Amino acid sequence: MSRGVAIVTGGGRGIGAATARLAAARGYAVAIFYRSGKAAADGVVAAIERADGRAIAVQVDVGREDDVLRGLRAADALGPLTLLVNNAGIVGPIGRLDTLDAAGLYDVLRTNVAGAFLCAREAVKRMSTAHGGQGGSIVNVSSGAAENGSPGVYVHYAASKAALDAMTIGLAREVAREGIRVNAVRPGLIDTDIHVGRPPGQLDTLLAQTPMGRIGTPDEIAAAILWLASDEAGFVTAALLDARGGKY
Repeated sequence: MSRGVAIVTGGGRGIGAATARLAAARGYAVAIFYRSGKAAADGVVAAIERADGRAIAVQVDVGREDDVLRGLRAADALGPLTLLVNNAGIVGPIGRLDTLDAAGLYDVLRTNVAGAFLCAREAVKRMSTAHGGQGGSIVNVSSGAAENGSPGVYVHYAASKAALDAMTIGLAREVAREGIRVNAVRPGLIDTDIHVGRPPGQLDTLLAQTPMGRIGTPDEIAAAILWLASDEAGFVTAALLDARGGKY
């Protein structure tokens, strides 16, 4: 059964790639947005097509409005948009705030915050019943960092994810009567390359602080995202779903 079109930003690797593959398995045609790593994004498309799914990969820097508009037009060719997964994000420079340079800060905010807002804006224009749409779902990929602040590592990244949490709640209430549900998943320690560059030993410390005693997988986060998008979560909106192995 066709479920319409899912856009997955940052869909070429990690959580995004796992989400794209699962969305296709659940019946969505998938538009994968990637900023770099064309080969990886094309590989996800190929895997989906081998499983008889439909997918395209579009190079999109979500922090650039022209790119977002071009990407949405490419996705429109697949059919009606019913799911947006705002997954694209960068951590920026690792270290204390007093070592942060302006260029690194602006790049994180442009990608993680402005990018999610621009994609959500265009999704609402397509999904909202107020715009003639048939409804849909937006799932933002936030982070446990939004709550704990990530001191000494990347307070700027944590702040960008806290902004995403606020957008999730506000937008959910704004479009609740227009057929759109907006939720967020807040992953904890997940086995992706986002952890490259952490100070020595820090990953072991974070693992020790996780009550479940293990690192999570991209597939587990993808399953949470697709649940929030599913009819089973039909009365769930403005929710921030923690997927942190019990870490607080």
